[in-house]
Amino acid sequence: MRRMHNFCFRVPRWLWIAVAILLWLPTHVGEAQKAPRQLRIGVLNAAWAASHPTVEGLKAGLSELGFVDGRDVTFDIRFTEGKLDAMPAAAEALVKAGVDLIFTSQEAATHAAKGATESVPIVFTLVGDPMGAGIVSNLGQPGGNVTGVSSLQTELVAKRLEVLKTLTPAVRRVWLIYYGIDLGTTPMVTKALEAGQRLKLEVIPKGVVDAGELKRVLRELRRDDAVLAPEGSNPDLTIAIIEQSLALRVPAVFGTALWIGYGGLISYGPDYYAQGVQAAALVAKILRGTRPQDLPVEGAEKIDLAVNLKTADLLGLTVPRKILLRADAFRR
Repeated sequence: MRRMHNFCFRVPRWLWIAVAILLWLPTHVGEAQKAPRQLRIGVLNAAWAASHPTVEGLKAGLSELGFVDGRDVTFDIRFTEGKLDAMPAAAEALVKAGVDLIFTSQEAATHAAKGATESVPIVFTLVGDPMGAGIVSNLGQPGGNVTGVSSLQTELVAKRLEVLKTLTPAVRRVWLIYYGIDLGTTPMVTKALEAGQRLKLEVIPKGVVDAGELKRVLRELRRDDAVLAPEGSNPDLTIAIIEQSLALRVPAVFGTALWIGYGGLISYGPDYYAQGVQAAALVAKILRGTRPQDLPVEGAEKIDLAVNLKTADLLGLTVPRKILLRADAFRR
């Protein structure tokens, strides 16, 4: 009987490799085509609406850097409408929501965010003196999970007094009214007192916490007095200073051009929107993997002088040519 032989067909090695590649491609090409996870940015401030200028600047700056809202990033915005006691709960809610980064404006919001997390990166704006406020211990090496843009409150206070003196040369006494709860005001007050001596101005620092206390302080104003209203965590207080200064016909200088639109006389300081744009560069670096402790705190880059000509007329002031030529913005 003829023996039957079993024949084994040998498959070439190259064919096995080709089959393996074909089996691998559909799964991994599909994975490559999946959209990357949208990064979530939490926003915390005391504004009355989601469209705070720093937030609008942040969105514009991130878009220019390749992070498009709705495609690459989403925003979880918590604004407390001036209620500072709502800040801690809002910060904790952002952390629980799993945001990848928290963007803050003002000292109170930054402290609330810092108190809510030691791991989620925090980028701040509108903080007058980050070291004086105890937010960072070193500007060059902030450490921890916090960095941001300083609004240079301490550094600019002398210039604000100079601007006020130029516009109102008859002024002899300036009431420096600040939000009493902000921790970063002490260095600024010291600088203001030093500048006052040089400019022959009596500077009277007064920390207040609400509009009622502000009214009691302003009852002491007399002829040839003026008010210096630095930036603080309580926007309601700034609005109250504007209203009272107009009612009493007392000149006042503010920390940003935003308040000139509300009737403030003159301002010298950083632009809110520009601080948001500047902070976007720090946010982008963190979202791409840089640790916040490795990013030095920056000083605000865009400093503007703005004047409200209508308010100047109301107070009987003639705006000097020196200010008119230097001003970046006018309100008529």
